[in-house]
Amino acid sequence: MKKHNFYAGPSILPEFTKEKTAEAVINFAGTGLSVMEVSHRSKEFVAVMEDARSLVKELLQVPEGYSVLFLQGGASLQFLMAPYNLMGKKAAYLNTGSWASKAIKEAKLFGEVAEVASSKDANFNYIPKNYEVPADADYFHITTNNTIFGTELLNDPNVNVPLVADMSSDIFSRPVDVSKYNLIYAGAQKNLGPSGATLVIVKDEALGKINRPIPTMLDYKVHIGQDSMFNTPSTLAVFGCLQTLLWLKNAGGVEAIEQVNKEKANFLYSELDRNKLFVPTVPDPEDRSRMNVTFVMAPDYTELEKDFLDFATSKGMMGIKGHRSIGGFRASLYNAMPVESVKALIETMQDFEKNK
Repeated sequence: MKKHNFYAGPSILPEFTKEKTAEAVINFAGTGLSVMEVSHRSKEFVAVMEDARSLVKELLQVPEGYSVLFLQGGASLQFLMAPYNLMGKKAAYLNTGSWASKAIKEAKLFGEVAEVASSKDANFNYIPKNYEVPADADYFHITTNNTIFGTELLNDPNVNVPLVADMSSDIFSRPVDVSKYNLIYAGAQKNLGPSGATLVIVKDEALGKINRPIPTMLDYKVHIGQDSMFNTPSTLAVFGCLQTLLWLKNAGGVEAIEQVNKEKANFLYSELDRNKLFVPTVPDPEDRSRMNVTFVMAPDYTELEKDFLDFATSKGMMGIKGHRSIGGFRASLYNAMPVESVKALIETMQDFEKNK
């Protein structure tokens, strides 16, 4: 039976990425050695790092004056590194869920944090609007996609201060105007590659303006000066990211994949709006994530939650159990998720409905 991988992260990868990475685990770049056991300073791996950074710039049309890094520690370390490097006295944050809340907690170690708006009052089931960003903030931080609660900012905000964004779960799923941002960061394990690598895109001129001493390992300028190799990078994860970037380029780039992502999300949300058994947790279609579709049983059918989970699992639907914060179900539709798997989930939902 075919398995359909809807896990939220680590999550589905392109077959191309898995095959090429598996080959490199045995024989990397014709060396006869594994990518896991060669020096990160060997010419073969240096080429991997350079190619990966170059493809990020190409696919996202990164302007001149920005550096691309592959670091470690996930977005959770970036919650700390961003204010360490960019926050003088004050920063503004939009609170749209658990990860935004964690970023706010870390930023408060470095100065004043203005929480410009929050959707906590409705368990984060919408994106706040009509908020005002303080003009004296050093930056405005957003979390573009909220994996737990199923909301997404689908456009780059127009604000009067520099932008910082956690794009861990929707990076490369749509075009982004990188020029609006001083910093973009993303854990790789949702839409880019294996866990263990963290993508950072930082505006060079935004750095070096903070008076506080910055520990060497947490200083973006140090990592830029060492081409992401101040310490040993996660070689296997970076290699996997490169394969996904190559796959995405061959698929037509972010513009092409965005159309596929729209199609997948529209299919599933249309079924959720039709099916009597299920209700999307995000009521406003404008706020619904294309990457993480969250839903629960309709009020009259809540007792069927476990039955549906068991039924869906028996049909090969893997990883659809919702996060404990909201319960229910979550179908993650990252770039590598084929349309056929979304249609298989919809068919499963329809079959379950017929018997109830």
